[in-house]
Amino acid sequence: MGVQTRDVSSLIGLDAIEAAAREIDGHVVRTPTVPSPGLSALLGVPVTAKLELLQRTGSFKARGATVKLRSLTAAERAAGVVAVSGGNHAIAVADTAAGLGIAATVVMPEAASAGIVAACRATGADVRLTPDIAGAFALVDTLRADGLTLVHPFDDPRVIAGAGTVGLELAQDAGPLTDVMVSIGGGGLISGVAAALAELRPGVRVWGVETTGAEAMSAALRGGAPTTVTLSSIVTSLSAPAVSELTLAHVRKLVEEVLVVSDEEAVRGSRDLADHAKVWAEPAAGCLLPAARRVLERHPDARLGLVICGGNV
Repeated sequence: MGVQTRDVSSLIGLDAIEAAAREIDGHVVRTPTVPSPGLSALLGVPVTAKLELLQRTGSFKARGATVKLRSLTAAERAAGVVAVSGGNHAIAVADTAAGLGIAATVVMPEAASAGIVAACRATGADVRLTPDIAGAFALVDTLRADGLTLVHPFDDPRVIAGAGTVGLELAQDAGPLTDVMVSIGGGGLISGVAAALAELRPGVRVWGVETTGAEAMSAALRGGAPTTVTLSSIVTSLSAPAVSELTLAHVRKLVEEVLVVSDEEAVRGSRDLADHAKVWAEPAAGCLLPAARRVLERHPDARLGLVICGGNV
């Protein structure tokens, strides 16, 4: 499945994010936005955590899935949907679709969490496993030809607007912030969060974080366009084979910089989150801590916000 080409002259705005917030109200959790004494002590500056790991299905992905699925026509609902994912988007789509009575097919790499695979199957979804995430994206083309509607994990304005509700809540609920750290897979979360913060917290710097071997956004920024990358990171939930023109446009305009950390640093970060924040988060969130230390080298008086994106370890 190739990255879709679309007009990106107009990025996701606050109106779309607020509309998404109304759409998901009562259907997803308004997750806690809390100061973390443990992380503040560890990093030496005030730290606020947005706990999306407490979201339904264990990650922020429930937000975009809910917005997208509730927007489908009657014919699209009847035909069913397909999603491709490293894991978290798959379970979000499977769970949300089951609640709406929509048949769902989810495609994941074999390295996806066994727990997520089992959870998807428990919803009644048809689960297809491929050797890698690139193969998963490729299989979706065949399934779409059978009439299924794609629920893309990031290259969709409604999905990005849904992710943007994370930033909306962070802006509304957090105390003073100077810098916000957000993980990047395909870029949907950081696009939505950065769009919300640009409107509601102008002046706050937003930083993206990738892991070595899952650097689709970094490659796109270097090359000036989305490009397919070779994936080798163990952090499968960040392992998109390419970003999209839409997410690249958001990051180019709204994000301070994309930082890359090693898998080892990301796993160590998950252990630090467990030890100091008392949350058991996946390495896709653990990667924020080593990146935050780099930000603090440049901005030692920062007040940090960390989007703890998921807990499906």
